[in-house]
Amino acid sequence: MKNIAHWINGGPTAGVSTRRAAVWNPATGEQQAWVALADQQDVNDAVSAASRAFEHWSQTSLSKRTRILFAFRELLNARATQIAEAICDEHGKVVSDAIGEVQRGLEVVEFACGIPTLLKGSYSDQASTDVDIFSFREPLGVVAGITPFNFPAMVPMWMFPVAIACGNAFILKPSERDPSAAMLMAQLWAEAGLPEGVFNVVHGDKAAVDALLDHPDVAAISFVGSTPIAKYIYERGTAAGKRVQALGGAKNHAIIMPDADQGFAAEHLVAAAFGSAGERCMAISAAVAVGTAGAELVDIVSKKAAAIRVGPGRDPSSEMGPIVTQDALKRIVGLIDSGERQGARLAVDGRGLVVKGHEKGYFVGPTVLDAVTPQMDVYKQEIFGPVLSVLRCETIDEAIALVNSNPYGNGTAIFTSSGEAARRFQRGVRVGMIGINVPIPVPMAYYSFGGWKASLFGDKHMHGPEGVSFYTRAKVVTARWPKSEEGSAASYHFPTSS
Repeated sequence: MKNIAHWINGGPTAGVSTRRAAVWNPATGEQQAWVALADQQDVNDAVSAASRAFEHWSQTSLSKRTRILFAFRELLNARATQIAEAICDEHGKVVSDAIGEVQRGLEVVEFACGIPTLLKGSYSDQASTDVDIFSFREPLGVVAGITPFNFPAMVPMWMFPVAIACGNAFILKPSERDPSAAMLMAQLWAEAGLPEGVFNVVHGDKAAVDALLDHPDVAAISFVGSTPIAKYIYERGTAAGKRVQALGGAKNHAIIMPDADQGFAAEHLVAAAFGSAGERCMAISAAVAVGTAGAELVDIVSKKAAAIRVGPGRDPSSEMGPIVTQDALKRIVGLIDSGERQGARLAVDGRGLVVKGHEKGYFVGPTVLDAVTPQMDVYKQEIFGPVLSVLRCETIDEAIALVNSNPYGNGTAIFTSSGEAARRFQRGVRVGMIGINVPIPVPMAYYSFGGWKASLFGDKHMHGPEGVSFYTRAKVVTARWPKSEEGSAASYHFPTSS
């Protein structure tokens, strides 16, 4: 049985704690590894290593930092399939989807390779007589990322490339459900020439999270996960004086207008709802059919959903893999049950799916629930599984009001051929990321990722310009170089420009 260790100060280490957790293969239902679970001392060791590394890394020139980032980028690109296969074996998503995840993370690395331009300050010559003012940004110190199971490569790469490029030292606490991708990326950093201690990986559960939140030498925390945990991370981290960005849950809606191409909309809805078994924070889980759009839409979506090939992620013919854990599978099935009890119509029922040769795997098929209302549990809760709920509204204004009444505000989309409807939608919804005929509007790396309302705690989104801002702080310098023969011209009144 494979043992997965921490990565501290440039190499793997078993750590002090003897606690460990099982790592499962969701396609087979079998254990494939043990992963170490950190205690307070393990976190202390990682922070100490990172603190020592920060002292010299923060003073390393932008040119040297950039060279290492470019080297990491090349290694990541060359090993993308290896990382994707590790994700597939531990998360369950199909390999092609996992390769796409690595690619989107790679784009953030490429963005961070431009750090010399991104960290350029400003300068004002002769702001006052013989006085110049200039500003620049400095790294924070030791920063940490706490990341979820659903994107074990991409979400960490929303964080650490920008943080490290800015001159910080980074500690990653990945999900203990699929920890291998983090270890592979740590190895790539070492091969790229990153100094020991600048990037560390500490596996663990709540004990490791709390140790990071409470440690006085951790300056900032980035988090992606459920809303209750995001709120907890934000409150405990800020109470300890840290800078915190905590991205929470989602209930992403797609509005389908009667003038939309129903076939186009249905095809993209199915991909957005059932890709990665719906275990995406940007997955569409609620389709809102406006006016006459409903009947045709549900018919096309149901046929496409029923035709999805579900199987193990390593099978090239599989379009959707298993759910990450057996407990998650039970929770998803329970929500489908509740939807049926509360009056929704099961257009496609994915419960009870058995994949031949993988009878112990955690499989549930694509499920479409029609005639869902906002009062049903299947709508109110974040399902995080392959379940699409279809609701009905008479007008676009009613649909916008439905989106705005939801506590989450991560992503949303509209399918329409009307520019007026699209503009009314994009200006009217209170959501952070909006798609127009694009169901999963994840911004490119040079924009920032983040939601509104209960989907974000903190004031900074991830990667892009706001990521650079989050991982640095500003200094403003006011300078005068007087001539030796001049007097000081000092005054006791408050200084003003002249």
